Amino acid sequence: MEAEKKSCSITIKDDHDDHKDSSEEQELSLSIEKLNLVVPKKKKLLVMNLNGFLLHRFIHRHILRDGRYVPNPILGSRRADSISGNFLRKHNIDGALDLAIGEESKNKLLFVWNQDQCRQTNTASKESNEKPIYFKELQKVWEKVEKGGPYSASNTLMIGDKPYKAYLNPENTAIFAKSYDPEDKEDNALDPNGELCEYLKGVAEAEDVQSYVKNNEFGIPEITEDNSEWFFYFRVLFGELMV
Repeated sequence: MEAEKKSCSITIKDDHDDHKDSSEEQELSLSIEKLNLVVPKKKKLLVMNLNGFLLHRFIHRHILRDGRYVPNPILGSRRADSISGNFLRKHNIDGALDLAIGEESKNKLLFVWNQDQCRQTNTASKESNEKPIYFKELQKVWEKVEKGGPYSASNTLMIGDKPYKAYLNPENTAIFAKSYDPEDKEDNALDPNGELCEYLKGVAEAEDVQSYVKNNEFGIPEITEDNSEWFFYFRVLFGELMV
């Protein structure tokens, strides 16, 4: 963004010539507009969640329910946009990203992490008894990702759909959109002219990400100590630390 443009006047005086009076001072007026002054903004790191935000993944044949495999009910209402094996296998992340953002954009990403880089607990999530709770720790990102950095809480924003996954991160470093629902025809969260993209423009221009997020609410609120959810995940972590 260009800095505010102003004009200034610079007066040059020869202090070695005592015979010159003020009328003989040389004045030089410069316009900062001609300097095309540009104040660079700090680069921001955007960490996005794949499943639930960029796309909706599911097992396309059968799912485990109550101890047995049954046909996936979503197939009764629509066809999958793409099929790539079992989504639980790590190598399918590349295929999912190709579908979600395209190969060219995928190749511009600084990193692609999977559940191995998350903090896994032994407690089942509220979403599924077969799936444990995973936390995404930005501190690990800040320690590992160097290109374009350094990165910290002041210049990093994580976008997801599950607030609890950011439980271990500093406050106001993440926003949470409603989970993508393939049956919701009114969902326009990723519209280039939509609310989210406009919000990200503000983040890009902000001097400090945490301050911007704190002063500009978006989507689902994060989990804080004022929220009853906070104590649930505190007990999960505290209980496992005591084992």
